[in-house]
Amino acid sequence: MTIISNNLENNSEQSYNLQFLGSGKEWFKIIIINWLLTVLTLGIYYPWARAKSLRYIYGKTVLNNEHFHFSGTGKEMFRGFVKVLLGYVLLLILIFVISLITPILAIIVLYLVAFLFIPFAIHGSFKYKMSRTSYRGIRFGYRGERKEFILNFIKWLFLSIITLGIYSFWLEMNVRKYTHENIRYGDVEFTNTSDGGDWFIVMLFGYIKTIFSLGIYVFWWQRDIFEYYINNIGMKKGDQIVKCHSTATGGDFFELIMGNLFIIIFSFGLGIAWVDIRTQKFIFDHIKMEGNINFSEISQTEEEYKDAFGEDAMDFFEIEI
Repeated sequence: MTIISNNLENNSEQSYNLQFLGSGKEWFKIIIINWLLTVLTLGIYYPWARAKSLRYIYGKTVLNNEHFHFSGTGKEMFRGFVKVLLGYVLLLILIFVISLITPILAIIVLYLVAFLFIPFAIHGSFKYKMSRTSYRGIRFGYRGERKEFILNFIKWLFLSIITLGIYSFWLEMNVRKYTHENIRYGDVEFTNTSDGGDWFIVMLFGYIKTIFSLGIYVFWWQRDIFEYYINNIGMKKGDQIVKCHSTATGGDFFELIMGNLFIIIFSFGLGIAWVDIRTQKFIFDHIKMEGNINFSEISQTEEEYKDAFGEDAMDFFEIEI
């Protein structure tokens, strides 16, 4: 067990300085090189490109002047990528064979497999990505149970279907809450107080206000969404806690979104790298963290997990969380 300590008092209230130090020029180079190598290798280089991108993003993320680190490799992701690709091909073959017998059954099987695959991919992605992420030499980890999460997801999905989509707001927050509360940073636990009912109100009122304001309120709606996400997450270590708060305003989102739009338009799309970095910096610049957890006194508790199947599956099928 590794214990890192210094002379800060455990119960002293403190602020935590979260920053993103990436640059558009550096990110543009990474995107271009990754794209060229992926094309030249007929897609084989993609897992290495993904690993390189994640190492850059994590490495440029800084908390209290200490950088995060992502240790995932292209080799690990390539194995996961191959598994995903083989599974995808086998599924297409299965669907094709079934469709020769009965097209309706083929469609049903396709949707069932797709619905079951989503929670499987989410679980695997968190399991891999967290175990390969570290800060101050202490690894993150994910302790969610695959069977439990899949069964819960199926239940939440069923409720969403029979309520004609209304329960999907609860599904989204239930997934967010379950995954977040199973993240560990050493012996620090993450917390999430999101609730489907509150989220439903945020989305409903945001939609109504945007309609009646002829779209003007959309920037404040984005503020409300960001605020809800951030204000409901935190960390705890025994009786010590860290709470997160959003400091973004509707005006801030107006400046971000319109600025990004102008960059993309006037650069003919080439400025997307600068937009990515600008957005990432915006996120971290508008998260305020306060509490009394001393990050220099965290015990190593998490094990390594090297199966990148879930991570590649989510990326392959563009599943976001």
